[in-house]
Amino acid sequence: MSIRDKELKIHFKPGHVELVQNEVYTPYRRVLVTGATGLLGRAVYKEFKNNDWDALGSGYNRARPCFLKCNLLDEDAVRGVIQGFKPHVIVHCAAERRPDVVERHTEAAINLNVHACASLAKEAGGIFLIYISTDYVFDGRNPPYGENDAPNPLNLYGKSKLEGEREILRHCPGAAVLRVPILFGEVEKVEESAVTVLWDRVQEGAESCTIDHCQQRFPTYTNDVARVCRNMAERALPDPSLRGIFHYSAKEQMTKYEMACAIADAFNLPSSHLIPMTEQPAGAGAQRPQNAQLECSRLELLGLSVEPTPFKTAIRDSLWPFQHDKRWRQTVFH
Repeated sequence: MSIRDKELKIHFKPGHVELVQNEVYTPYRRVLVTGATGLLGRAVYKEFKNNDWDALGSGYNRARPCFLKCNLLDEDAVRGVIQGFKPHVIVHCAAERRPDVVERHTEAAINLNVHACASLAKEAGGIFLIYISTDYVFDGRNPPYGENDAPNPLNLYGKSKLEGEREILRHCPGAAVLRVPILFGEVEKVEESAVTVLWDRVQEGAESCTIDHCQQRFPTYTNDVARVCRNMAERALPDPSLRGIFHYSAKEQMTKYEMACAIADAFNLPSSHLIPMTEQPAGAGAQRPQNAQLECSRLELLGLSVEPTPFKTAIRDSLWPFQHDKRWRQTVFH
């Protein structure tokens, strides 16, 4: 799965200079990951990089030395990256995925969630493009939802992601849309995920706090989603018939209250201070679907799905650096 190149190096020794030719193995498959500085993008980039792909990650506000800084709203910049790197696959993770932020900063969110999709899809041409979408394209009133069920988003975030799907498939008919639910994984700070942010409430211990016990969720590990993306990419290269809409989700159904209790149990912490809130308070932000469970049989029938990592296992792997006695490790591993 790689090509063999030659690399010349100069070796210096006392009184002697030697020109040495070494063989270098370079992966021939190239993938561009947008939003590679984000929660899912980091996992996707790592999954491809660790499995014999030449991966290029792009970011913008949080771009680091190992990632390319690229404004996805700049069509010339997007064109330059694609023409320069010539990826075989693009995984488009970049998005404004916080529903309440989308409600407050609608224009900026629409630019990223819709217009950037159109620009990227136009430039993709024959490149296999995976677009990460959301279960929030459904209203949550009649689950589970299959790939062919009619979307009916309740909030601007869901509407923007649905419009992004349509732009992707309109300009790049060979693309794949992968809808996923609420995500968590190896976070840089616990606030990065609506799942891991519960960690602070779990640790409060002495002070009681209420947590939503109404909306049903299926918290899904980013590493599992990343594996699905790679499976899809590796199938699509020899088989261009892989296209259209796909669903992937973990199978454990939980409210946020149940997630918090499971987090407490995973770390042997008390949960008696956590109080289930069974009614939504007024002014709770953007409306969320009650239960947008995704039916995922299309991936499963194609042999492209992965068995979801158990929630307690994945949450321990995600949050262990944030334990009080291990916080120094955050700077080392995150």
